[in-house]
Amino acid sequence: MKNEMKLEFLSISENESLARVAVASFISQMNPTMEELTDIKTVVSEAVTNAIIHGYEDKNEEKITLTCKMENEQIEIIIEDKGIGIDNIEVAREPLYTSKPEWERSGMGFTIMENFMDKVDITSKPGEGTMIRMMKQLTSTRALCN
Repeated sequence: MKNEMKLEFLSISENESLARVAVASFISQMNPTMEELTDIKTVVSEAVTNAIIHGYEDKNEEKITLTCKMENEQIEIIIEDKGIGIDNIEVAREPLYTSKPEWERSGMGFTIMENFMDKVDITSKPGEGTMIRMMKQLTSTRALCN
């Protein structure tokens, strides 16, 4: 099966749950396992929250774009913002790194994304924004049911 959706929403914290539910609903047609569904919802939450808090620094009138593609048993999720960008992606990927140490955040967003997905690519330019592209090959539950 091949399908695609694109969603654009304001960078407000309430829309993090919208993004998570939209992706979960979209991929449900592929019959993922509960673990896969939970993992995907978690990474979407992390990526959208990073865009809101770090990309736009909680400016509510900015937009986040979510694209979700599926083909065969593979899911691709892209979260994009046009925010402040990331100066050093390799440093930002380090566990416990945060650009907001004054906040009670653990700095585990990228680590969680990398542990729950098969592939995570981060593209960013200071002053231009960030794109996070994540891929996951789902377990073939159709084969298990036959």
